[in-house]
Amino acid sequence: MVDLKELNGLDIEALAEVIRGFRDEEGRADFVFRTYTRWLGGGRSETRITNFYGAFVEHDARHFLLEADEPRLLLGGDSAPNPVEHLLNALATCLTGSLAYHAAAHGIAIRSCECTLRGDLDIRGFLGVAPEVRRGFGRIQAHFRVESDAPPKVLETLARYSPVLDVVRNGTEVDLQFETVPIPTVQAEEEPAPV
Repeated sequence: MVDLKELNGLDIEALAEVIRGFRDEEGRADFVFRTYTRWLGGGRSETRITNFYGAFVEHDARHFLLEADEPRLLLGGDSAPNPVEHLLNALATCLTGSLAYHAAAHGIAIRSCECTLRGDLDIRGFLGVAPEVRRGFGRIQAHFRVESDAPPKVLETLARYSPVLDVVRNGTEVDLQFETVPIPTVQAEEEPAPV
């Protein structure tokens, strides 16, 4: 057996240490991820990602900006991916990352991996014109092309550790809380007194 220091772009010793640390210490594996989104009008918004909590520490040295828009066909400016495209990206990158990490942990080499996702959505659900139609994707298909000696079923098993796949397949309760802020009214300026 070859003694590998790195596999699939990951330091094998560091990966084993991370796994041990999260497995053995109570509460260390509890993470909280956050986003802050601001609406820019129409279908446009921007999301800032700056911090997360994990391993008993607040981590805040990150600065990411994600933008979303809608295609022109849906009255957007087509300046960025739309939210369901962001979801497909989140799913694809999480499946791919999960595959790489778990394959490395099991000593399986991956030389290359490409993933294509397709999500089928009936827009009538979002528009509210057909109450019987689901608002989200009715189906998502993922196709992987992986250069590896491992059989496809083994790779599929490893990719299934994806947290985003779990959220999409099993759903996650989302608590919605709204706070309203009154729109300030513009006061008409007083007419100047005649001179």
